Amino acid sequence: MRRLAAFLLLAFWVVLATAQTPPKPGPKDTCPVCGMLVAKYPNWAATVVYTDGHAHHFDGAKDMFKYWFDPGKYARNHKRADIAAVWVTDYYNLQPMDAHRAYFVIGSDALGPMGHEFVPLANSADAAEFSREHKGARILRFDDVTPELAGRLDDGKF
Repeated sequence: MRRLAAFLLLAFWVVLATAQTPPKPGPKDTCPVCGMLVAKYPNWAATVVYTDGHAHHFDGAKDMFKYWFDPGKYARNHKRADIAAVWVTDYYNLQPMDAHRAYFVIGSDALGPMGHEFVPLANSADAAEFSREHKGARILRFDDVTPELAGRLDDGKF
């Protein structure tokens, strides 16, 4: 019983810790989707944190979404059900934010490390302003993104 209580307390602490701030990518952390060194692009970084505290870092939200839809394709034995938190970097303040709360602009003239990108913004007003200033095509929420859209973004099809 004590072991179970200790395990549950540890699991709760890990989830709470990952819910507050993501770990930063180290100098050797590579994106599991494209292989790029993530720390070179901190303004675009996205992070998936698992319930066990393990994290995968991405050079942008586009690759994070590709991973989100099929984690096992990019990291063997990883499942979406084990993901505790998903983080993206807000375009304006460069701070990590919960990806599920972000607004994503696509089709803009602001290109990320891998070209066209889901540009994360903290609120609808920022997304509308960014879209206006950078010729954005659409504003999406996390649940609006589909696997097909994540793939088409590479071809500039929004």
